This record gives sequence, structure tokens and C-alpha cells, in this order.
Amino acid sequence: MLLSIEQRGELRFVGVVERTGEEEATVRIFPQYCSALKGIEDFSHIFILYWAHLRDNKEDRSVLQAFPKRHEVNMKIGVFACRSPSRPNPICLCVTKLTRLEGCVLTVKGLDAIEGSPVVDIKPYVPRADSITDALAPEWTKRGPVT
Repeated sequence: MLLSIEQRGELRFVGVVERTGEEEATVRIFPQYCSALKGIEDFSHIFILYWAHLRDNKEDRSVLQAFPKRHEVNMKIGVFACRSPSRPNPICLCVTKLTRLEGCVLTVKGLDAIEGSPVVDIKPYVPRADSITDALAPEWTKRGPVT
């Protein structure tokens, strides 16, 4: 049976960001999902989707436009056109370099999540599918940090 657009789905967190640092971060995958990591070590980079839990409140979920704070631009744009963590569903995405897998713990570089952030999902970065050489983006995205 298909759900109507008004119905809610169920989201299950698969892990948590345990430690963040300037160079590396660790992500612990919950034991019941650990077997889902099989083969992930063959990838140099992975996407980590995480829940911006500190923005999971009525005020931040009602934000529809924001200033891209990590970029040198002084204009409001829609949250679907930027990576603001304040949005209707505080789901964030970050491509990271996988440096180590030990049991159910991933060590990565480049994660912009904070400690305690619940992990929604992990996906491999596949250059053939994920790197679009002729992609277009506004000029303001060319200044500021990578993510």
C-alpha cells in the first residue's frame, strides 16, 4: 500500500557521531546495522546523512529562507538552495574521506556534524554517478568552505 503524501514515514537512526575534531571524526553505527557496513571499506569516500538534532524544533523547522552563513554572500535564499541546517526536516549531507573502519566505528575526515548528531544513513561516493563535470551553481557557492 502506498502512503499518501500527507502521511508520515518512519525514520530510524543507524548510528551517532561520537567524536569530532579538526582532522578526523568517528561515527559509531549501532550493532543492529553493523552488517550493513560490509564492503564500505572498499570506498575512499562516503556520504554521511545526519540529523541536525539541535535544529529539531518548531522555530528552526519553520525556516524557509536563510543567509548562507559559511559563504561570503549577503542575501537570503531558499533553504532548498543552500545547506542551512534550519529547514523543514533537519537532514544534513556531507561527503567524507573514509580513513578507517574498525568493527562498527567509521573514522572519517571532513565531517561537518557535531558530536551527538544522529546518523540517518551512509552511502558510498561513486565518482561515475556522483561527480557531474558540467554541473552549474551560483557564483556565491565558489567562495567559502567546501561543504
